[in-house]
Amino acid sequence: MALAAELKITLLATTDLHGNLFPYDYYTAQPAARGLAKIATLIQTARAENPNNLLIDCGDTIQGTPMEAVYQEKGGPGLEHDPMMLAMNAIGYDAMVVGNHEFNFGLKNLAKARADAHFPWISSNIAVTLGAPVQAFAPYFLKTIAGVKIAVIGVTTPMIPAWEAEEHYRGYRFESGVDAVRRTIAEVREREHPDIVIVAAHAGLDGDAKENMVRQIATEVPGIDAIVFGHTHQQLASLQLGEVLLMQPKNWGISLGQMDFVLQPKETSGWKIVSKSSRLIAVTRDTAADPKILEIGRPYHELAERYLSTAVAEAPVSLDSSLARVEDTALIDAIQQVQLFYSKADVSFASSFNSRVSVPRGPVTIRQIAALYVYENQLYAVQGSGKMVRAALENSARYYNTCASDCTRGPLINPQIIGYNYDMAQGVDYEIDLTQPAGRRIRNLRWHGKPLDDNQPLRIAVNNYRAGGSAGYSMFRDAPILWRSPDEIRDLVIQYYSEHKSLPAHPDNNWRVVPEAALRTLEREALDGARTVTQQ
Repeated sequence: MALAAELKITLLATTDLHGNLFPYDYYTAQPAARGLAKIATLIQTARAENPNNLLIDCGDTIQGTPMEAVYQEKGGPGLEHDPMMLAMNAIGYDAMVVGNHEFNFGLKNLAKARADAHFPWISSNIAVTLGAPVQAFAPYFLKTIAGVKIAVIGVTTPMIPAWEAEEHYRGYRFESGVDAVRRTIAEVREREHPDIVIVAAHAGLDGDAKENMVRQIATEVPGIDAIVFGHTHQQLASLQLGEVLLMQPKNWGISLGQMDFVLQPKETSGWKIVSKSSRLIAVTRDTAADPKILEIGRPYHELAERYLSTAVAEAPVSLDSSLARVEDTALIDAIQQVQLFYSKADVSFASSFNSRVSVPRGPVTIRQIAALYVYENQLYAVQGSGKMVRAALENSARYYNTCASDCTRGPLINPQIIGYNYDMAQGVDYEIDLTQPAGRRIRNLRWHGKPLDDNQPLRIAVNNYRAGGSAGYSMFRDAPILWRSPDEIRDLVIQYYSEHKSLPAHPDNNWRVVPEAALRTLEREALDGARTVTQQ
């Protein structure tokens, strides 16, 4: 009897959608080439090309845009279900990995969104504490397509206890991702005998091995055919590590990931993979948005727009964040002012999460204030020291390259360091000397006009991710937490300026890059980068 011909199975994947349903930038009120409504059109095309497919998401889905935040925190008449889950149901997702940001709004909101989904939320390394009143996540899901059995194993970065308030994850415990995947694959292969084994990870390829363990999983755990992953907001069309094919779609629905597996039947039973490939399909301005998905999201979108358009303060002058990562700016000082006020800290650390904020002189809306702080972070006050402040600033200064001889030539912005991981400090004065190597750049570090002693006790304001030691800020990881904000930092910023009514007019210039030639080069690079983003 002749064996059947080759068969192709297609995996379609998204990750880090972060509430991006509409092709729209809520902070600029402009169209944007991203979002689930446009991704839905790409999915339809891919399914038409190959009906033998499955569709998964790698997490961080129910948090991110004001559309999701307003729904999660305020709700509205007739808006009983999570908009992202409704849209994903309509599109026909098969599974979603649990992301760390699924915990941002607490367990009640997580459970409600999960109940709205018509597909499983999976994670092999999130376990339930014995007797806890929470629902366990399935470690994997199975799907048989045209006789081919596919196992998809979920895994989540285990850093959630370092980033979230305990009440946001109480009842869950987070195990090593590598160990959990190894255990689950052994179980799946023994029980289910799948033809294809895929790991879907809400974790990055490289970096802190506990947080981002995908490379370890690919190289240390046998029995994996492919890994699709997210979390770090990077993108990777294709990478082969040994026998494992890896792919990372871009965040916010900017691209759709596609993996193709070509199989042949075995002589006895089952199938064998004879080739596999992956690619990313980019959303563009010309990609049509699926009208059905837009209609699902419309009432949530309109609720968010009404909220964002409310005027709450005044800007005494025009303010801009395009240079916020290379020089002190009034907009970052605006965040620092809020953090110092509520935390009662001596020193505050903050970063420019959005380098495209522009606030004209005059009335300031919630939209413009929210654009300053686009993440649902909490504010912590930790017990620290002068040594801790210096170490954090040295870590932050890795954002720049060294220019030992000629600082007029770039690039001086280090592409290996993501911009939102560059923190600035308030409450101290300092210089960053780019003629020096990384780790020895902070000079003239002063507190209250005097050199800051390493042993000086300090109350330090940081967000919950910094307190957890993410992005190289390990100096904060074990610092005693003195206080946590009951509200997210963005809400604190809105509350503060709703009460104080005026944003800062000018920065206090408590920090600067030296020498001057390096600063001028950085200014050119930052402005060129802003223009490039605007033109995309």
